[in-house]
Amino acid sequence: MHQLAGKLNQLDPQVGEALRIVAYFDVLIARGVGLDGLLRGAAVLSGTVAGAEIRGRTTRRDPDGRPVTDAAGPPPRGSRRSHAEWTVWLEREGEPGAVDEMVVERLALGVELLEARRRPEGGFDAVVDPTRPVAERVSLLAQRRITPATRVRILATPAEAAEVGEVSAIVPTRYGLLRATLDTSGRLTPPERAGYGTWVRADRAPESWEASVIALRLTDISTPVVDATDLGAMLMLAQAYDPDRPHEDVRALARLDRRSADILLALVEADSIRSAAAGLGMHHSTVQARHEALTRALGYDPRTNLGRMRYIAAALLLRLTDPVPPERSGPL
Repeated sequence: MHQLAGKLNQLDPQVGEALRIVAYFDVLIARGVGLDGLLRGAAVLSGTVAGAEIRGRTTRRDPDGRPVTDAAGPPPRGSRRSHAEWTVWLEREGEPGAVDEMVVERLALGVELLEARRRPEGGFDAVVDPTRPVAERVSLLAQRRITPATRVRILATPAEAAEVGEVSAIVPTRYGLLRATLDTSGRLTPPERAGYGTWVRADRAPESWEASVIALRLTDISTPVVDATDLGAMLMLAQAYDPDRPHEDVRALARLDRRSADILLALVEADSIRSAAAGLGMHHSTVQARHEALTRALGYDPRTNLGRMRYIAAALLLRLTDPVPPERSGPL
């Protein structure tokens, strides 16, 4: 993630900085830091005092990590986020800093997760946690008047996405923080990117959550919503895949530059090389040469039936390997 942030920073400093902030807070949360750790991180990243008020108690930290306890009137508040039981903010006079909004957003997500864990009955994140005993998950569902046999599915959305259901939680994943939302009606419609999990019994909610995360990873600009059910047998392939040990077909796709990847996709989808050339606006002989070069690079001909299958499978798994969801459209 840090390597990706560095590369993006060279191309677009704002995007690279935003990704660095996301990765920074994800590491803090994954390590189980408390409120003080989150506030110290927010203060360091923003270069100003970060504060939080939770159930009437105020905590503030400066960029050096020291507590701020002055009581000379209310502190200046710049960017802020509020919830029913808590508020977080950055203290800055004048115009907000370039990263203030992103920092306070990730700070708010971290506090939301801490509060969910603090509740005696446990947060909804426990319901989708496969490491929790089934009896514990069933007990948490019962508190929400949901029986083990109730038909449910879990939706995965970016952590900062607006809540679309009554029951949701921020959940740490290998791809960073995501929001898990319980759906029992099938009528929830997230306003932005979303992955829909499979329909399962409520006591098997972790299975639906796993599927929804995979579905979210397969979204892109042209397909902002993906339903895991529509993946069919491809879902089994994705669930069995280990992103830390990518197959050579996946590595081969990852090595391609953007232009080569676009040409490869056109070759896979087109009826002929001539029609692929027309769609790309390239000469037929040029695309023919690129087809031959790609065949050598991949180790298979992407225009054969078997080659298309290998490409589609590798393209799907590549999306589960990338640190961030890709922007380019794929074959799915």
